[in-house]
Amino acid sequence: MRIANLGGRAVLVNGQRAIDIATASEGRFGPGLSRIYENWDAFRAWADAAEHSDTDGVEIDRRALGAPSPTPRQTFAIGLNYSAHAAESGFESPTQIPPVFTKFVSSFSGPDTEVVIPTGGAVDWEVELVAVIGRTAAKVGEADAWDCVAGLTAGQDISERSSQLAGPAPQFSLGKSFPGFAPMGPWLVTTDELGNRDDLELGCTLDGEQMQKGRTRELIFSVPKLISKLSHTTTLYPGDIIFTGTPAGVGVGRDPKRFIQPGERLDSWIEGIGGLHQTFVAESEE
Repeated sequence: MRIANLGGRAVLVNGQRAIDIATASEGRFGPGLSRIYENWDAFRAWADAAEHSDTDGVEIDRRALGAPSPTPRQTFAIGLNYSAHAAESGFESPTQIPPVFTKFVSSFSGPDTEVVIPTGGAVDWEVELVAVIGRTAAKVGEADAWDCVAGLTAGQDISERSSQLAGPAPQFSLGKSFPGFAPMGPWLVTTDELGNRDDLELGCTLDGEQMQKGRTRELIFSVPKLISKLSHTTTLYPGDIIFTGTPAGVGVGRDPKRFIQPGERLDSWIEGIGGLHQTFVAESEE
């Protein structure tokens, strides 16, 4: 099953068409995504039993797609969760839970967007698998962690390195939360739709040049391991988001370093989920 945020309303993705969930369920679920995640088990039971024809719904306009979980109570972002990326960043691979920071909700967007490069900014790319929580999770074991996941989506942890690395201590959360720096989508995919939820190819290109390509089996802390570790410190709630980390190939790890320039296009994808498409413009001087 695939669900999306189309113009602020939760929809079932039916091929290239969208079925409004609130309308189809006669007001039982929706209209927004938050209420879907708050009532995930009942929603899944209804959605799995619902029948639709190929012509039901309206054609999807990707420009109207928003983040699949637009207003989570918590967003967790994981650093250094691929060994090759930890090495290119100058760190040993973590043996305890990797660095955790957040991306503020004001940075969220849908899958196809224009992103403003802050004046003087060194803007970098980080394609990531994103997990959306579907059940409250506290002190969950790894064996039960996938049961707490509503589904998966693609994300870009766009990062402005100058502000991220300035100051006496890194400002990961601020440097990664400029407007539009957290595109996600194009939709949430439940894990039963994926051939192997633990081994998905992900990557990105900049103006057609491949920058990152990896597989989620290379995660040091897998999705269930992350959920278990996080839930032993803090309770995870329905709709919460976890950016799971990025593979090697970021701009700041290159020699010479490379950052996104105005006019360039960033295309990101995850196998079985879909793609994100960002174009970049310079900040206005006004």
